[in-house]
Amino acid sequence: MIRIALADDHKMFAKGIQGLLEEEEEFKIVGLFHNGKDLVEFVKQNSVDIILTDMNMPKMDGLGVINTIRSFSPHARIIVLSMYDDQTIYDKAVKNGANAYVLKGSDPDELIYTIKEVFQGTYVLDYKRVIFQSEPDGYPDYFKEKFKLSRRELEIIKMIKDGKMNKEIAEILSLSQHTVEAHRKKIHLKLGVNTAVELVKIALEMKI
Repeated sequence: MIRIALADDHKMFAKGIQGLLEEEEEFKIVGLFHNGKDLVEFVKQNSVDIILTDMNMPKMDGLGVINTIRSFSPHARIIVLSMYDDQTIYDKAVKNGANAYVLKGSDPDELIYTIKEVFQGTYVLDYKRVIFQSEPDGYPDYFKEKFKLSRRELEIIKMIKDGKMNKEIAEILSLSQHTVEAHRKKIHLKLGVNTAVELVKIALEMKI
């Protein structure tokens, strides 16, 4: 179970993120706050695996959160969740100790993927990836753009093409079978296919 503490002063957005993340069986929101100070106090007194922080908040902003938490927990895993696709703001967040920076307008899968990467110790610090959500090498750009596929969806398509079943995909990606099934339904809708055979045919044609 990955324990997550989240702070964002937009209450509706924060509740939405909480609901999104709690759909993942391995995620648990242990703290939800609307200012940086309350988040920091909670992290001081409780065991947290991932800290999600907005940049602009009352009482203490995102940079203050990062600096303060780093002062008493150097190895904390901190992800900035921001609306600003600005290189300067990104650089400040990283320089102050953010492990990752995700735009609020990103595909939900990108946030889920990033949380798991940071939890496992893989830090996401490439600004171009944040802004353009570049995918792993080997996926044709026109294919991604045409069907608006996320990184996770492309990974699953490739595994389906390679003959892997839902259970195998779930184990490889550390997801529940229910989540994989949900991704497959979404992929079918985006590609306009009804069967795995049709999906594989498209993947082969596009050299996925």
